[in-house]
Amino acid sequence: MHVNTPSDQLNLPSFPESSPELARAGSLILEVPDYPAAGILFRDITPLLADAEAFRATVDALIAPFRGTFDVVAGLEARGFLFASAAAYASGAGLMPIRKAGKLPRPAASVDYALEYGVAEVEAHADFPRGTRVLVIDDVLATGGTLAAAHALLGKLGYVAAGTAVLFEIEDLGGRDTLNDPQLHTVFSS
Repeated sequence: MHVNTPSDQLNLPSFPESSPELARAGSLILEVPDYPAAGILFRDITPLLADAEAFRATVDALIAPFRGTFDVVAGLEARGFLFASAAAYASGAGLMPIRKAGKLPRPAASVDYALEYGVAEVEAHADFPRGTRVLVIDDVLATGGTLAAAHALLGKLGYVAAGTAVLFEIEDLGGRDTLNDPQLHTVFSS
């Protein structure tokens, strides 16, 4: 099923021309100005999630460069969970949620990271053996702080980062430099 959206709402990100499904997926990411606050340009992925073919193409594109190199997919709260769980299912891998502080029901490892307006913390359980290869997936790479903290958390738990895959990179915010992951793969960017 294809979700139709008014063309005047679309601001198409760059995407590979090799896949019509992936191209359509990119066109379904809407830009919402001044949400959740003035001056922020929010990327609304819900139309992409609603389109089964676009969603499948996106999940396939996220994991394609990493096939055979990971045992577990880690998803960052909250929209990263959507893509990570689908990627784990599609690849036959386990799933590791990386949550905001205080959201996990039992003792967990945690890492603090800086925000523009303070400090935040991410947590995860130690449910896998040391040395487990983990692919980290999130929806957006902006400033890179959350993804960098996720990688630090993996190291603290004794896991090996197999790489990072993100749906959408906002290049002007410099997150790629903050993350500093040579295995970074982005599907779309602007």
